[in-house]
Amino acid sequence: MLTKRQKQMLDFVTVYDTKKGYAPSLKEIKKHFKLSSESTVHQHLTTLEEKGYLEKEKNQPRGIKVVADSEINTQDIIDEFPPLQPVLSKEKSPRKLINKLNDLTAAEWIPETISVYVQKGLGAGSEEAKIERQHPAPYSFQDVARLVRFFTKKDDLILDPFCGVGSTLKACAINNRRGIGIEIVRKYSDLTKERLLKELRPDLFETINKDQRVICGDALKELGQMQDDSIDFIVTSPPYWNILKKADHKVKQERISKNLDTKYSGLKKDLGNIDDYSEFLEVLSGFFNDCARVLKPRKYVAIVVSDFRNKDKYHMFHSDLAQKLEQGNFALKGITVLYQRHKKIFPYGYPYSYVPNIHHQYILILQNKKAFEASEYAKK
Repeated sequence: MLTKRQKQMLDFVTVYDTKKGYAPSLKEIKKHFKLSSESTVHQHLTTLEEKGYLEKEKNQPRGIKVVADSEINTQDIIDEFPPLQPVLSKEKSPRKLINKLNDLTAAEWIPETISVYVQKGLGAGSEEAKIERQHPAPYSFQDVARLVRFFTKKDDLILDPFCGVGSTLKACAINNRRGIGIEIVRKYSDLTKERLLKELRPDLFETINKDQRVICGDALKELGQMQDDSIDFIVTSPPYWNILKKADHKVKQERISKNLDTKYSGLKKDLGNIDDYSEFLEVLSGFFNDCARVLKPRKYVAIVVSDFRNKDKYHMFHSDLAQKLEQGNFALKGITVLYQRHKKIFPYGYPYSYVPNIHHQYILILQNKKAFEASEYAKK
């Protein structure tokens, strides 16, 4: 049983996280409820954690995760919930700093540069996860939303060339960015359109940018139809070679038993159906290097990938791909580890040999080497 204040605080955290894609800080909770100190907030959150409603990440400024919620009157909270305002310094600065990358304040910027993300998700039982689960390798719109907010500004144009079921486009819509998603499988491009119609609800999201374009086609071909220097940011999670063809413990328990897709498609042009790893890597890296043409000078690409094991060989996919792209049109600026803390554990290798349960992905952050003076974009 929750007290009235505990319920209000839990509801506030839940709606804030749903809208923004990250949890509120203690200071923001204190301000919203007009409390005298952050220690009072801390006491309430500790109680909610003990009762099983929240989980808290140590040493994380926004490390609150809702694991159970009450019946939320979302509209009441949204009406009360003001947008974040930029922090203005009272002291005169000798030099004005202009943020050309994103719309974040310094306080919002800093946590996003920490090299480990903890994966967020709506939970397997969430109504809004039904469409997402139909794809064999989905990723959370809340995770991609962090990248969208950091690497773009309002109304910027974002490309996801391996769109899947539209997590990137949903993240673009709720963060007031324009999006283009390319998906080769008709089923998934149709599910993307359905998802955007069903899940972009005005009672949950204060701002919804409906300028989201879904293209059903081969990304390698569709890229050639796009204009030079037209994209502000590329974010995607490409196929991890043909590893979805493996029917391991996880696939049998979580996909086959529930009659869900276990591979992307049977299409010959689907990169996930290339048999040879070296050939797959050449085709994929060649495609990303071609993306430099449509990406504006010095803008960024974020690629979500995972290493994997195929039979007896462990492939460091993230490293192999990064090296290929560095040899071409992109400079590697950093790697963020995406910790998948809620994945199930399976007895791989037992009792004969070591086989890891891989519970993380890598986000490769790369910057277009193309200079402004070499681009038509600079002349506009």
